[in-house]
Amino acid sequence: MTHWFHRNPLKATAPVPFNFYGVTTSPAAAKICNDLRSSRAQILELFTDLSCNPEMMKNATDMYFSFLQGFIVSLDNSSQDCKLRYIQNFKWTDTLQGQVASAQQDAVFELVSMGFNVALWYTKYASRLAGKEDITEDEAKDVHRSLKIAAGLFKHLKDSHIPKLITPVEKGRDLEARLIDSYIIQCQAEAQEVTIARAIELKHNPGLIAALAYETANFYQKADQMLSSLDPAYTIKWRKYLQLKTSFYMAYSYCYHGQTLLASDKCGEAIRSLQESEKFFVKAEALCKEYGETKGPGTTAKPSGHLFFRKLGSLVKNTLEKCLRENGFIYFQKVPPEAPQLELKANYGLVEPIPFEFPALHAHWTPETLAAFDLTKRPKDDSAKPKPEEEVKPLKEPDIKPQKDSGCQIS
Repeated sequence: MTHWFHRNPLKATAPVPFNFYGVTTSPAAAKICNDLRSSRAQILELFTDLSCNPEMMKNATDMYFSFLQGFIVSLDNSSQDCKLRYIQNFKWTDTLQGQVASAQQDAVFELVSMGFNVALWYTKYASRLAGKEDITEDEAKDVHRSLKIAAGLFKHLKDSHIPKLITPVEKGRDLEARLIDSYIIQCQAEAQEVTIARAIELKHNPGLIAALAYETANFYQKADQMLSSLDPAYTIKWRKYLQLKTSFYMAYSYCYHGQTLLASDKCGEAIRSLQESEKFFVKAEALCKEYGETKGPGTTAKPSGHLFFRKLGSLVKNTLEKCLRENGFIYFQKVPPEAPQLELKANYGLVEPIPFEFPALHAHWTPETLAAFDLTKRPKDDSAKPKPEEEVKPLKEPDIKPQKDSGCQIS
């Protein structure tokens, strides 16, 4: 089954020349600046290159981050800031707040902003792959792994690097904890969607599928709650997505829980579970329509038209009809007025982020190279200071709408 995922836009950034005329006093120091400039430009190009894969992105980001670390960490591994940390200004926009840019003269700000975009790229790569026709088992594994890498990178930024920023994170901006947590949880939930599709294809125990769907719905609900206190002007479309996925996977959970109850000869309870599934599916259908009509940052789509959505509707309808037939011929059980309480816990298939670490300092950073950056020779009219008039152009992102769905199962 092809999947559909909501995606917010990538962050955009102003060009960074890394030109420190007079400050770099050796060819080795000048070369590091050239390497920083070229490796940064390469990553920005790869963000919008449809042929880019995770291996290409990892090679490019490892190169850039290994050079950038020389502006942040001490060569002797002490806790002191590197003398170059505040030498260059960096400007980045926000995924939700359009082209409103933030600027900080801090290499840590560049590290977390670029890292954030790299994590977003992994989610967009996963989305493009998951929306393909005839997705292979290896491609499904790539989707699953890419989402776990993204979650791990977001978590690493939140835990280890964003707290080191000198300038406090503004409320509602990308680097704030609530937004980062929402991205982490969404990645985990979407990776579990791949697990659920696999479990359905291989006809695993309905109880396991119901439990996985319930855990996934809870993930989406938690991500939505994280955004509830933020400005709806920026988050409403994203929240509609999280809410419809919550309802969608609650419908899945009640549907497969109903199958489990029927297999245990609890046909009355199975009917009530399927009725609850139908209720959540109708709610998800309404939210799909609202999502399509809601303006805001992110992808444009009509999710109710996708096969992954229509297929669940048919499954709920057919399973409920089967339960009603069985009850009319065999069981004659009373249908409870209250829906069964789902206290399901999945023992398998739950997704955890893949731990992430930035690469080690590049070998070109030596005490001699660092000493060749002479900050006493910085010009008084420092060109590295913020330029308010400098425009940050949005990245021209490739179209990531899912292709026509053939109905093939993701595997």
